[in-house]
Amino acid sequence: MRKWLPLTAVCLGAFMLLVDVTIVTVALPDMSADMHTGFAGLQWVMDVYALALAALLLGAGSLADRIGRRRVYLIGLGLFAVASLACGLATGPAELIAFRAVQGIGGAAMFATTMALLSASYQGRDRGVAFGVWGAVNGAAAAAGPIIGGLLTENFGWRWIFFINLPVSALAVYVTLKAVAESRDPHAGRLDLPGMATFTAGAAALTYAVIRVGENGWGSPTTLGLLGLGLAAFAAFVLVELRSTRPMLDLSLFRSRTFVAVMAAGLLLSGAAFSYLMYVSLWLQSAEGMSPVGAGLVLLPLSAAGFVVAAVAGRLLHGVPPRLTIGGGLLLIGVGALLQAWMLDAGDGWTALVPGLLVTGVGVGAATPALAATAMGAVAPARAGMAGGALNTARQLGTALGIAVLGAVFHAGLRSGLGDGGRGLAEPLASGAAGQVLAEAPAGAAREALTGLVEAAFASGLRETFLVSAAMGLAGALAVFLLLRGGAPAAAAPLPRPRTSTRAHGPAGAQAVRN
Repeated sequence: MRKWLPLTAVCLGAFMLLVDVTIVTVALPDMSADMHTGFAGLQWVMDVYALALAALLLGAGSLADRIGRRRVYLIGLGLFAVASLACGLATGPAELIAFRAVQGIGGAAMFATTMALLSASYQGRDRGVAFGVWGAVNGAAAAAGPIIGGLLTENFGWRWIFFINLPVSALAVYVTLKAVAESRDPHAGRLDLPGMATFTAGAAALTYAVIRVGENGWGSPTTLGLLGLGLAAFAAFVLVELRSTRPMLDLSLFRSRTFVAVMAAGLLLSGAAFSYLMYVSLWLQSAEGMSPVGAGLVLLPLSAAGFVVAAVAGRLLHGVPPRLTIGGGLLLIGVGALLQAWMLDAGDGWTALVPGLLVTGVGVGAATPALAATAMGAVAPARAGMAGGALNTARQLGTALGIAVLGAVFHAGLRSGLGDGGRGLAEPLASGAAGQVLAEAPAGAAREALTGLVEAAFASGLRETFLVSAAMGLAGALAVFLLLRGGAPAAAAPLPRPRTSTRAHGPAGAQAVRN
C-alpha cells in the first residue's frame, strides 16, 4: 500500500544504522587478521561509530529543523552509503576507523530525523501503527546484527558487512524521494556550533584517554592530559549552553530528578549490557575456534530476550511505576553480568555465558520501554523532543565509553591471567590472534600448557569485564531507586510538534538494542 511507503523508507534507514552498531562485533577477528591491527584499533572500529552518533544526534536534529528533515535524512543516507563503500575498500586500520566515523555522522543524520518524518507522514491511528512497526524493526536490528554479520563474514568476507549497505541505502533513497514529503521548522534558530564542538571534543578526548590506558597506564601524562582536556571541554560545553539563547541541550532539564535518573539509566544501561560483547566475540572466535555465525548465535539470547520482553513489557507492565521497571531492569542487567563472571572458568565453553546473557536480555527488555516515555514525561511538552534526543545521546555515549572502559579492564585482566612470564601474549590475544599463537606452538605438552594459559587469561579478562559491567548496572539501578519517586508511571508526553520532534528518536521501546 502506497501510504506505508514513508514508513518503509524510514525503517530501511533505521534498521541499517542500528544493525551497524552490532554487525561489526563478530567480524573483528577477521578484520584484525586481515589488516594487522592491534587491540586499540579494534576498539576504535567499534567505538568511533557510537561516538559520532552520540556527539551529533542533537546537532543533526537542529540542522534538520532548519533546512528540512527529508533533506537531512537523504544526506545521511548518501553519506552512510559512501562511507560504507569506503569502509569495505579500506586497506588499513586508520582508513577503516576514519570511514566508520563518517558512517556515524551519516547515521546521526538519519537517526535524528526519523521520528519527525513519521510524525509528518501519519496522523491518528496510522501514526500509532507506524511508530509501533518502527519500534519493532529497531528492536529486531539488535537481534539480527550479529547473525547477519556472521553470515556475511563467514561466506563472503568481513568487507561485505559494509558493502551490503549500498543496495539498502539506494532503495531507501528511492523510496524517500518517491513517498516522503519535506518538512521543516519555519522558526528554527541558528545551529549551536559551539555546543556541538565542545561536546564532541569532550566525548572524544575522554574515550581516547581510556582506550590508551592499556598502553600508557592511568597515571601517565598522556592519559591525565587527555582526561583533563575532556573535562575542560565538557565544562566549556556547560558554559556555552547556559549562555546560549537557543541551546542544543537546555540544561534546565536536569533540574528534574526524574530526568537525571533516566539519563543516568540510559548511559549505564548501554555500557553495562552491550559494551562487553566485542570482547566476548574475540574470545569465542579466536580462543574457542567458533565461526562468525556461531559467535553471533551465542550472543543472540541477550538481544532476542530483550526484544521479546520489551514487547511484552510494553503491554503488561504499563501500569507499573518506572522506578520498578527501569530500576529492576538495571538490577537484572547487573545480576546477569555477575552470573557470567561467576559461571565462567578456564576451560569453560560458550554455554557458561547463556544464563547470564538471558538474564541481561530480560533486564534490557524490562527497562527500555519506560525509558523514553519517562524522560519525555518528566519535562514540559515543548521540550519532549529535546529530552528524547538527550536520552539517545546518553545511550550512544554509554556504549562508546563502555567499550573504552571495559577494554582497559579486559586487557588488564588478560595480563593478570597470563602472569609475569606470559604478559607478552596479552596484545596478540586481545587482538584476536589466539588461534595463531596456539597453532605456532610445538605440538605436545608445550601446546597443552599454552592452551591452558590462554584459557586462564581469557577467563580472567572476561571475569573482570563482567564484574565492572555488573557494577555499572547496579549503580544505574541504585540511581534510579534513589532519584525516581514511586507511584504511577510518567505519562508519555504528547507527540511533539515538528519544531522539536527531530530530537526524539522513537517510541519507548525503539531502543531495545545494544548499538
